[in-house]
Amino acid sequence: MAKDGAQVDVADLDEALAQAELDRLAEEIARHDAAYHGDDAPVISDAEYDALKRRNLEIEARFPALKRADSPSEKVGAAPSERFLKVRHAVPMLSLGNVFDDEELADFVGGVRRFLSLDEDEVLAMTAEPKIDGLSLALRYENRELVQAATRGDGAEGEDVTRNALTIAEIPTRLPESAPALIEIRGEVYMTHSDFQALNTRQAEREAAGDKSAKVFANPRNAAAGSLRQLDPAITKSRPLKFFAYAWGEAPELPAETQAGVLEAFGAWGMPVNPLTQRCETVEALLAHYRAIEAQRASLGYDIDGVVYKVDRLDWQGRLGFRSRTPRWATAHKFPAEQATTVLEAIDIQVGRTGSLTPVARLRPVTVGGVVVSNATLHNEDYICGIGNDGQVIRADAEGAPIDIRPGDTVTVQRAGDVIPQIVAVDLAQRPVEAEAYVFPLKCPVCGSHAVREEGEAVRRCTGGLICDAQIVERLKHFVSRNAFDIEGLGAKQVEAFHADGWVSQPADIFYLRERYGGGLQQLKNREGWGEKSADNLFAAIDEKRAIPLERLIYALGIRHVGETSGRLLARRYGSWDAFEAAMKLARAPASKEDAKENAGAPEIEAWNELLNIDGVGAVMAAAVVEFFAEPRNLESLERLTDQLDIVDAEQPQTTDSPVAGKTVVFTGSLEQMSRAEAKARAEALGAKVSGSVSAKTDLVVAGPGAGSKLKKAEELGVEVKTEDEWLALIGG
Repeated sequence: MAKDGAQVDVADLDEALAQAELDRLAEEIARHDAAYHGDDAPVISDAEYDALKRRNLEIEARFPALKRADSPSEKVGAAPSERFLKVRHAVPMLSLGNVFDDEELADFVGGVRRFLSLDEDEVLAMTAEPKIDGLSLALRYENRELVQAATRGDGAEGEDVTRNALTIAEIPTRLPESAPALIEIRGEVYMTHSDFQALNTRQAEREAAGDKSAKVFANPRNAAAGSLRQLDPAITKSRPLKFFAYAWGEAPELPAETQAGVLEAFGAWGMPVNPLTQRCETVEALLAHYRAIEAQRASLGYDIDGVVYKVDRLDWQGRLGFRSRTPRWATAHKFPAEQATTVLEAIDIQVGRTGSLTPVARLRPVTVGGVVVSNATLHNEDYICGIGNDGQVIRADAEGAPIDIRPGDTVTVQRAGDVIPQIVAVDLAQRPVEAEAYVFPLKCPVCGSHAVREEGEAVRRCTGGLICDAQIVERLKHFVSRNAFDIEGLGAKQVEAFHADGWVSQPADIFYLRERYGGGLQQLKNREGWGEKSADNLFAAIDEKRAIPLERLIYALGIRHVGETSGRLLARRYGSWDAFEAAMKLARAPASKEDAKENAGAPEIEAWNELLNIDGVGAVMAAAVVEFFAEPRNLESLERLTDQLDIVDAEQPQTTDSPVAGKTVVFTGSLEQMSRAEAKARAEALGAKVSGSVSAKTDLVVAGPGAGSKLKKAEELGVEVKTEDEWLALIGG
């Protein structure tokens, strides 16, 4: 990975970067293997996982000497859970390689032909079957009785789930006399969409009734895996699990000489075999069947994520053999992200914990990849208008004009990587005549404060930081944090609890706690985890913090872009809370350069310029502070808060005899005898105010080599200019 987080192309990696990337991939893939196979709770999509595995293989191919001993390319699944007895597979349960397009499939078939040295006119038949998205299971039959069932585990060793498998109605407990005495039949346990929805409904009802063991599942695959891997077989029996057989492990005797023939025998023995399995003799036939299955995907009633191709002749399978973790005679052709068409019924705005306004599409419910989708992210207001973060059109009509998204539109929904729903297309032909362009709100839908969009940002944010319910918990946590008010006994956990119970909804409420809930300490001391002493200690700690330095208060307000350093800068410049508040309430950022020129000298523009001239305060931070104080409800909250505080003025250097005390100084160009930071610190220690720009209020400019526009402006305004040596002589070296 590059330092900025961007992924470096494999072709551009040197040996050191390649080694680091292989180490990172090994760790990340192992984590996802454990989540998927061990916990039945994947955190990334199959497509994202496949991309990680493919990148690992590409790097290993380019740098074979760097291949790790524990390479992900040599592993299958994850270690079996300690909750179950372990089963050693007589024949390893390997995974499949993948192809993702027609060309890769043709390459796979061509590779098989070359390995077997087949003539061009010799038929290479393959079976094509749906790739079921469930949990792999191996069923061992001895004397035609089911004696053992095991999960894949890490491919070599799985979990003994025999008692659970015996409860699945579709799995025969005994095979007919036509079956061999010993055979291990492998397949996939899955759950249909309708059964999954019914199960989740029951689980949600139990959860609402207070049953902590009830679990609502994210998708049918998780539900099937979680149901099979229960310690109590009675729970598995209550779950509607199904099974498809498609392969075998240990089998001294097989009923046929082809893949298709063995599956036909499985069906005759009472094993469920997928009816869409088909024998094909050409690449064109394989692709045609792939597309036929893909077209039925949404209506099958169960989840699949591709089609599996297998060489039909078993003697050829034997000659082809295996790589380290995959057979040479089989591969999986994955589907692209699934799409579906539905109607966008409304656009809602969600307000995040930092005040970001995110539009969400409310959709007419539609099934996409086995999951019922009723919401999709719309990212930001530009995305709704058909514009990407880079300013480029992302949805265009025939003439290249951007296509916006409107309530009432018929839209195509895609689960990106089969996980996050998003709208990828709009059908203009079906747009209702009455559909109106969506107008993004300029006020927060939660608290009514105005919402602003900073220059260069795609996100609009609520400015009601102190009073917005969507943000307040995070704001309160910041308010009591170590470098803000730092109230002993009142940390993040206590803030969450007090807010949940309605005790604290604004910072000022903290200082009213004793008055409201401290009478006799009854209400607080009776809370779980509190007693009379701890309650009394909290009130004492709150009272101790009523005296607060100005810089800590400014930082504690949680104004966007204002950190500890900028809090100190603002405190030193304005000195007192009254002066700071008055200046921020007065200041107005000019809408344009023309506005600034036209209103130059106006009090609000002068206040803005004074703020902007503080060295270390840029336009973005200045705008955030001014916007915060421009919100009336923030001011109401601040008034309640400051009524309870004794705000300590910022300390001013005691340098009344300094020749630069009280003067505004600007440093420009290169300083040769000290760093810019040291020069600034020394000037401030002598009582000077250091500014980042030159204005009519500037008293002195210190110009080093390379001084440019600031020096020119100083000369135009008649501001005194000194060299670095002259400056040092002035302040005494």
